[in-house]
Order: sequence, then structure tokens, then C-alpha cells
Amino acid sequence: MASKEDIKFLSNPKIGQKRKKYCRFRRFGIKHIDYKDVDFLMNFINEQGKLLPRRITGNSLKYQRKVATAVKRARYIGLLPFLADQMK
Repeated sequence: MASKEDIKFLSNPKIGQKRKKYCRFRRFGIKHIDYKDVDFLMNFINEQGKLLPRRITGNSLKYQRKVATAVKRARYIGLLPFLADQMK
């Protein structure tokens, strides 16, 4: 009889399994979100300049609010555009 090591899968056996989302701020211990760090804030907005929702980023509610505030401050000062096509 063949053992599990001898069986070859035609496709990836992990297809369909969802990874657990995590809040990167809690995982890495980030306490303060700086609105002047544009490269970091670009991870949370899409190509049109809209904020990505929590269900996509995996942020907790507390840090999603802080990210939204930081992005809005950066937009107001002029570090991030309000509207942009192909921003990234």
C-alpha cells in the first residue's frame, strides 16, 4: 500500500482553504500610524485612491479608523491625492 509520501497531488491540496486574517498592527505592535509615511499608507488605498475596507486588509476596527484618519490628513496636506488614475 502506498504511503502519504508516495501519493502525488495533481493540484495543490490547500486550494480552497482560507488563511486566517490578522491585524498587522496588533501582530507587529505598531501603536502610532504616521500620516507622513506615504509609502506605508499606499498599502491601504487602491488605484483610484479609495480606502480599502477592513474585510480586505484584515485590520481591526480600532486601527482601521486610525488608518482612515491618517490617510485623510495626508490628503488634506497634499501628500496623497484625493483622486488619481493609476496612482500606484
